[in-house]
Amino acid sequence: MPARADFRVMARNPRRDLLAGLTVAIVALPLALGFGVSSGLGAEAGLATAVVAGALAAVFGGSNLQVSGPTGAMTVVLVPIVARYGPGGVLTVGVMAGVLLIALALLRAGQFMRYVPAPVVEGFTLGIACVIGLQQVPNAVGVAKPEGGEVPLVAWRAVEAFVAAPDWTAVGLSLGVAVVMLAGSRWRPVIPFSIVAVVAATVIARLFHLDATPIGDLPSGLPAPSLAFLDLSALGSLIPPAVAVAALAALESLLSATVADGMTVGQKHNPDKELFGQGIANLAAPLFGGVPATAAIARTAVNVRTGASSRLAALTHAAVLAVIVFAAAPLVSKIPLAALAGVLLATAVRMVEVGALRAMAKATRSDAVVLVLTSVATLALDLVYAVIIGLVVAGALALRAVAAQATLDQVDFRPDLPGEHSDEEHALLTEHIVAYRIDGPLFFVGAHRFLLELSEVSDVRVVVLRMSRVTTMDATGALVLKDAVEKLNRRGIAVLASGIRPGQRQALESVGALELLQHEGREYATTPEAIAGARKHLERAGLLPVRHGDPQHRTRKAPR
Repeated sequence: MPARADFRVMARNPRRDLLAGLTVAIVALPLALGFGVSSGLGAEAGLATAVVAGALAAVFGGSNLQVSGPTGAMTVVLVPIVARYGPGGVLTVGVMAGVLLIALALLRAGQFMRYVPAPVVEGFTLGIACVIGLQQVPNAVGVAKPEGGEVPLVAWRAVEAFVAAPDWTAVGLSLGVAVVMLAGSRWRPVIPFSIVAVVAATVIARLFHLDATPIGDLPSGLPAPSLAFLDLSALGSLIPPAVAVAALAALESLLSATVADGMTVGQKHNPDKELFGQGIANLAAPLFGGVPATAAIARTAVNVRTGASSRLAALTHAAVLAVIVFAAAPLVSKIPLAALAGVLLATAVRMVEVGALRAMAKATRSDAVVLVLTSVATLALDLVYAVIIGLVVAGALALRAVAAQATLDQVDFRPDLPGEHSDEEHALLTEHIVAYRIDGPLFFVGAHRFLLELSEVSDVRVVVLRMSRVTTMDATGALVLKDAVEKLNRRGIAVLASGIRPGQRQALESVGALELLQHEGREYATTPEAIAGARKHLERAGLLPVRHGDPQHRTRKAPR
């Protein structure tokens, strides 16, 4: 829950926070309208989300700088939900996602965000940018949205409809807005060219009586909170999309908070508290007709760049949008849909960080594979599936790289030989004993390669395994080690082990490998002790003369 310190910070520099909140609201207005339209629930749903979710996430969230509302990534997930379950299904999914987010917060799941690799994040962002751009094609070319849930297919059908009956007014407005935004942001980054371009496009359309489809009538205020949309019988079928929405909200919000921390000095978000705040926001927004929300990286970045230092900026952003909803709804309703499409096209272009993509592609081949695979999966499949695929592939490649570090090297044990030995004894020892040092992890990925290498040992009577440098071992690694020892024993080769770490003993003991190594006292603390044990084994086998200086063998005679 919010603490006093969260609100005490708001009094330190209120003027800068108020100015930052006003700037963010100006930037957020066309985005909220555009994402509301793209989601299928209308511009009023985008505004309600920005106001309600933006205010509640600011109060209950875990970041002082985060700005929440409708986002392009969430819109991508919502479009197929609207097509299948209707507006009521989307609102129900929002409530369910809010409950899931609160549960994740109580389970302290926010800390796991740090384990998402950068190529997955960059590929995810690139894929979202492509999907957002394709979603705008129907409004950008002035055709009714074709039927279908697959974004590339819908965009292609929209292009075909445009070719059959071109609407150059819509194309001109959308491209004009996008060009003004992109060029203006390079020329004067501090000026909110999104609102400038939208106002200019609206004025031009009205003055010249252009045939441009407007947003349409908007309610002058937020609707009263209601649960009339809730259909309890449909909850079971809505669990999968609710999980997808909650996962996306958690991922994007925590990513945005991490980006905000990196842009400032002295700010650090609380990931679990942020999940809780997003859960509260998503519980409440559907009651007012809003779509599921998440933190917005673009708006958060604007908030930071304009000098925000506390939650007052995000609260101001929500308050300004609320005033616009109540006071300027008739004016907002005149904005052409093509102009909003231009805003989102420019937003999609600015989401793509070419430098970051180039760096990821050049880093390693594995990073490039994960980046491309995640972005393609985002475009072709569901966003959450894309992240899961990216994480699985990245994890598999990382495990392969770690497994490649495990080595089985034959080592010269001559310096470890205890006592004095003649040249003849040295020759006999090196002929019948071989020592191997295992370096790195011995686990399920590369363990079988180790088994093949070790099982190929031949022409010796004793194998000494130096295990002090084994970094980790799982049950598979222990089983493989046991199999290798059993195969060598069946061939008459004794296996001695030295330096087994305490953390590895449980895995070895659970599969019976430790008992096998301890058979006839074949486990030793150090390598010199293991070499001495190997020598005694050769003495007992009659392959080496008994050293009469050894107290344990004074009564024994060397075999003829």
